[in-house]
Amino acid sequence: MSVIPSSATYMASAFQNTNPDRETFKSFFECWLVEQNQHLQELVAESQKNSTADEQILRSLVKRVLEHYEHYYQAKARWRKLDVLAMLSPSWTSTFEDAFLWIGGWRPSMAFHLLYSKSGLQLEKQLHELIHGLGRGDLGDLSASQLSRIDELQARTIREERDRSEKMANHQETVADSSMVELSHMVSEMMRSGDGKGVRVEKERTESAVESKEEGFQEILQGADDLRLKTLKNVIDILSPMQGVHFLIAAAELQLRIHEWGKQRDEKHHHRNNNTSTETQ
Repeated sequence: MSVIPSSATYMASAFQNTNPDRETFKSFFECWLVEQNQHLQELVAESQKNSTADEQILRSLVKRVLEHYEHYYQAKARWRKLDVLAMLSPSWTSTFEDAFLWIGGWRPSMAFHLLYSKSGLQLEKQLHELIHGLGRGDLGDLSASQLSRIDELQARTIREERDRSEKMANHQETVADSSMVELSHMVSEMMRSGDGKGVRVEKERTESAVESKEEGFQEILQGADDLRLKTLKNVIDILSPMQGVHFLIAAAELQLRIHEWGKQRDEKHHHRNNNTSTETQ
């Protein structure tokens, strides 16, 4: 049986190549998802121990899972410098996942919707126990103090998210600034007049204009990824070790299933389109 390389090993070998491409990151991402699923199994196993779980083991496991997320964003940062547009329009995600993307990834405020959704579901399951003063130590047992801290964090995160959204919108609008309009008109005129030499001369200016836009996207994507990771860590800091385990379970389950469902949908549509094309020939 073949052994799947770790995402860390894959990243190290990939960067021996001076110019890793989209397919390289796609392979890394698939390795990372396999590892995420392995972590999910460990998290579930610990969550089922309830009161018998060792808090030190829980802390160690949560730390390991967070480091796995850090590893993903470290890899993404390296690829971002090589091809930021690939990071903003990933070919390794499904069209279903793409519809929910915010600046090349998940929206940070979504972490709070996930937390409250899972908390509500777990609260319903143990309502009878809570009435009798018993709890399971999961997300259904969030204290008033925790809820207050989460509310403050959510408000702060939304403000930062809006700031980054505004920066993205402002940068996108620069595609129609005076320099780009002038350059596009000049090159179009040369093409209409058959001035191939002039078009080639302007190639360096064109490439410089495109590169400047990419540099702006790099800065914006870095800010978005930093906010994603910071939000995840800040949420975990508020939760107890067992609650952190339950939150990471919910996060992994949602990401893995959405990725899986999206791929299945794309394959179904691809198969349907191929059949339609064959029938019309």
